[in-house]
Amino acid sequence: MTKIRITQIKSAIDRPKRQKLTLKALGLKKMNNPREVEATPQILGMVRTVDHLVKVEEVG
Repeated sequence: MTKIRITQIKSAIDRPKRQKLTLKALGLKKMNNPREVEATPQILGMVRTVDHLVKVEEVG
C-alpha cells in the first residue's frame, strides 16, 4: 500500500459536524501538523470529504 501525508491547511471552525469528525478520524488535531497514513479506500473516501480543508501528498 502507498502512504500519503495529510496536512490540515484550513480551519474546521464553522464547518459541519460531519467534516469535523472526519478530520478527527483522520488523526488531524492541529493546523499544519502532518499525518502519514496508508492509502486505503476508506481513508481516500474520508480525504475526499474534506479535500477543501487538507493538502495530500504521496510519500515514497
